[in-house]
Amino acid sequence: MKSAILVIKEQIKNFYLVRRLSLYELKSTNKNNYLGMAWEIINPSIQILIYWFVFGTLRDRAPVELAGDIVDFFPWLLAAFFLWVFCYQSIIEGSKSIYTRLRMLSKMNFPMSVIPNIAIFSKFYVHMVMLGLSIILMQLMGYYANIYYLQFIYVVFATFCLLFSISLITSTLSTIIRDVHMLLNSVLRMLLYLSGVLWPIAILTDFPIIKQLMLLNPLYYLIEGYRYAFFGVGWHMVEKWQYTLVFWGIVLVLFLIGSALHVKFRRHFIDYL
Repeated sequence: MKSAILVIKEQIKNFYLVRRLSLYELKSTNKNNYLGMAWEIINPSIQILIYWFVFGTLRDRAPVELAGDIVDFFPWLLAAFFLWVFCYQSIIEGSKSIYTRLRMLSKMNFPMSVIPNIAIFSKFYVHMVMLGLSIILMQLMGYYANIYYLQFIYVVFATFCLLFSISLITSTLSTIIRDVHMLLNSVLRMLLYLSGVLWPIAILTDFPIIKQLMLLNPLYYLIEGYRYAFFGVGWHMVEKWQYTLVFWGIVLVLFLIGSALHVKFRRHFIDYL
């Protein structure tokens, strides 16, 4: 618990530094490209068009039921896809955030626990742009803004908590064992198909145990929260209060484990340079 409190204090104290460095990192990553940061939007846009073509057109995907309402497949996919991209990129970048910056960290005086947060924030700016574009597209497709959009505040906060907790664990383990990063990349690609992004988990009526296990996936909880907000079908965190408790229980356990690991090993990180 002491490690968790220490990490939280370090995030609060260095929040301004996190925001500045994350914005600098986003700009520096794309400075050698002609289109610059536009690629941060172009790449996921191409991906969603490919998935829509494969799963929505070639497979002739029927409309999807969401909390009793019927939603067309492409808006249903759009509502979750860019959140998944944000989660995927943040976890991947967060996992390698420390060991790729060890030389820099050895010469600077700020807590290493803020490094995963810098990686997450650098992707968050792009996600905000994609969220804005998604909202505009939803209006054009007939799914208008509603009071349930307030849920975005909660879901974004919950997403940050989950991503930071995971990144604390993976960044520590990846620094010690570099293979962890490669394994994580493969696992996340698999989770794309197991998190309800591309197809509705509700269709697994013949496999109740598998369905229940997939419903406990914290990424699925966040994805459904976005969909509830976009389509105005209810207050997800209230109507699915059991999954809300499970989600925050998972986040708390991950954060406690990640904090303990990080604080225990960070003084030895430089040994892995």
